[in-house]
Amino acid sequence: MRSFPLPVALTARLSPVIVLAAAGWALSSGPTDAPSKAADQPTGKTKTESAAPSRTQAVKTYAAAPAPCDSVVEKTVKSLVPGARTAGKEIPSTDSDLRRTCSWNALKGYEYRWLDVSFEVLESDEAAERSYQGRLADMSGGGAVPGLGDAAYSVVNLTTEDKQQTREGVVVARASNALVVVTYNGSDFESKKAPGTDEINKGAIKAAKEAMAALEKNRN
Repeated sequence: MRSFPLPVALTARLSPVIVLAAAGWALSSGPTDAPSKAADQPTGKTKTESAAPSRTQAVKTYAAAPAPCDSVVEKTVKSLVPGARTAGKEIPSTDSDLRRTCSWNALKGYEYRWLDVSFEVLESDEAAERSYQGRLADMSGGGAVPGLGDAAYSVVNLTTEDKQQTREGVVVARASNALVVVTYNGSDFESKKAPGTDEINKGAIKAAKEAMAALEKNRN
């Protein structure tokens, strides 16, 4: 998953009154009346001028992250992660208003699939754009996904460990001050091969579109 500068209060400046004293001498009441009367005179500043300047805080399009485990419909979960509990499992977050993630995973036969859907709500559109661009800088290859939020990008990568292939797709999408991040991967433990690029990419994008629709319902 933030602070704003406090307005600076205006303070009135008062002219100091100098009191002169010397042994055996005292000032008459005549000279001291003048500063006293001057101090009583209005300074010319209105209450509006002396009040702290107001700042209008822009209303965020999204104030909180939606429930991530409800962001993908059951039919899609069953299709992308066969054998998984459709309820999913929400990952603990230090601030569930701003960042929430749900995970689904299952092994059916020798086929293994994993799906993560995350929401991140930031303070402004600019902050979300910076986060979006920062994530893209860490991604290699891939391409833009049209029609998904204000901007979206997907990439699919293949990794091999101990001759076992795993193919993983990642979709990052931004809408105003929020991000949707979907990770979808799979392996076949019998053939040691990974599912095709097209299957993983389309699956990740499908989940991302449903997650974006869920985010839209939280719009202010």
